[in-house]
Amino acid sequence: MTHTKLFSPLQVGALELRNRIVIAPMCQYTADDGKMTDWHLMHLGMLSQSGAALLTIEATAVSPEGRISFGDVGLYSDETEAAMARTLEGIRRYSDMPIAIQLSHAGRKASSQVPWKGGGQIAPTENRGWQTVGASDVPFHSNYDAPIPLNKSDLALLRDHFASAARRAARLGLAALQVHAAHGYLLHQFLSPLSNTRTDEYGGSLQNRMRFPLEIFDVVRDAFPNDRPVTFRVSATDWVDGGWDLESTLAFATALESRGCSAIHVSSGGLAHNQHIPIGPSYQVPFAREVKATVKIPVIAVGLITEFEQAEAIIGTGDADCIAIARAILYDPRWPWHAAAHFGETVTAADQYLRCQPRQHRHLFKVHE
Repeated sequence: MTHTKLFSPLQVGALELRNRIVIAPMCQYTADDGKMTDWHLMHLGMLSQSGAALLTIEATAVSPEGRISFGDVGLYSDETEAAMARTLEGIRRYSDMPIAIQLSHAGRKASSQVPWKGGGQIAPTENRGWQTVGASDVPFHSNYDAPIPLNKSDLALLRDHFASAARRAARLGLAALQVHAAHGYLLHQFLSPLSNTRTDEYGGSLQNRMRFPLEIFDVVRDAFPNDRPVTFRVSATDWVDGGWDLESTLAFATALESRGCSAIHVSSGGLAHNQHIPIGPSYQVPFAREVKATVKIPVIAVGLITEFEQAEAIIGTGDADCIAIARAILYDPRWPWHAAAHFGETVTAADQYLRCQPRQHRHLFKVHE
């Protein structure tokens, strides 16, 4: 019996989560030509011992040109699938935490340098750079190369790429799949009028701009097993006048729900370099609250959620069904342990860690039978 909402179980589709703490996808920029490396085994393995309910693999490109950077993970070939399988095998040997994956295409924000080397775009003529594509030929920044607009045959190929990656994810036994339509990447580029200036059926009206992202949801949902959830991550606003906004997000969320989406992860921003974000604790939670009031499927809140009481308040007041943590769990990989100790709750821990249970928290770890 839990004492808090944060540590109560939640059903997402057919997947039961032990608590309401989800580890958000966090790019590591350390793949080798799309293939996971020992870093991913170490990094994800560490997080799989955190006591959270779900671990989400970083934004994973569905094609080589869809990578944000040359160091991004991909799931578009037998080699990338085999590397991910090796990583998952190592994690699952010692953890039963469900693992999800986020599928993505960076669009005009691809071909970027890794963040610790500046993160700017690498020109297609430079080493480790390539030509980007997008909904339209509008570059992310004036000093970036313009992306090549995707034509109808390109869109058909991209649908195939997403479906193929979803089938690979299913073969890998991943428990859930999230489609990335936030933070200014390709599907967000189709949604926002700032980056989508098309005049065909994929541009112009809100319904037209939503068309391709919804098509991607349909092919992914069809390619991934029915008993495993497919979720969407959205940016609720571009934080720029005339851009994608909350009203559009609510319409999009409603359309996703009608198609069988299992949950919506609400973030914001990332599309426009001139965005003005009033960053502070829980700054994106009001968007999650509005989406939750509009749809009946679970809603995940994210964004500067760092404190235990803060997280409990978000769930307890009904603003969201789950909280996602990213930077906070990089800083404190045992954040869920410490939250459980704070509230007098119980978490699952590996047998190898049971003897570290503090004397003042005698019921922190579940006893294995």
